[in-house]
Amino acid sequence: MKDVLSEIVANKKVEVALQKEQLPLSKIEEQLQNIDIKAFSLKDALLNSKSGIISEFKRKSPSKGWLHQNANIESITKSYEAAGASAISVLTDDKYFGGTLTDLKKAVNNVGVPVMRKEFIVDEYQIFEAKLSGASAILLIAAAITKEESLRFTKLANQLKMDVLLELHDESETDYITPLNSVIGINNRNLGSFVTDLQKSFHMAKLLPQDAVWVSESGISDANIVRELRDVGYKGFLIGEYFMKSGNPEGNLKRFIQQIVAP
Repeated sequence: MKDVLSEIVANKKVEVALQKEQLPLSKIEEQLQNIDIKAFSLKDALLNSKSGIISEFKRKSPSKGWLHQNANIESITKSYEAAGASAISVLTDDKYFGGTLTDLKKAVNNVGVPVMRKEFIVDEYQIFEAKLSGASAILLIAAAITKEESLRFTKLANQLKMDVLLELHDESETDYITPLNSVIGINNRNLGSFVTDLQKSFHMAKLLPQDAVWVSESGISDANIVRELRDVGYKGFLIGEYFMKSGNPEGNLKRFIQQIVAP
């Protein structure tokens, strides 16, 4: 099975090097000094939400191809918020997921809930980009970086007043967790093979710190599964594909939340 994650990370490092040439980090830092960016807490949003749904804007994926090729970021993120999403995740990788930083900026300017930059972050530069774009949180994928990078990137994000969703895939990555990691995600999809196993979240729940906010990611399309995950301690649920491929993201999300919170 081809290791898709390694391919994406290698491509991302090349992309970031080119971006640095076009817009040096010093210029981003200069711009950040001259603007006031409102930040929302992803952790608080999940703790205070009845559903804990993080709705994702994703046009395509390496495993499924195009989900919603001509999706409009402004209309869909607004509809997500209206339907009750506690936060919104926006993919900004173009080659593999059809997203851009422009999507992120439009989402931030369009909603009043936390917006997370979902990206394969391999360099501090991308964290400064996320802040300049108005993101309230970033995703860090343990499998894509070292433990030292994870800690360094987390500290930087916190300094920039952004939350970090630290994404783990298996038991071997639990040593990435530090006291700074207050939001921890378990990706049910293997990013090397793209095989999805929802039992991964249930299994990993036994290994996560009780004082952190847990997020289950990928492959969720059943409200009953969300209820079961909530029963074992999960507060957040990152869902994109199920809503995006439906053609009616707002309606699907609204029904999904009603099923979750129904007595």
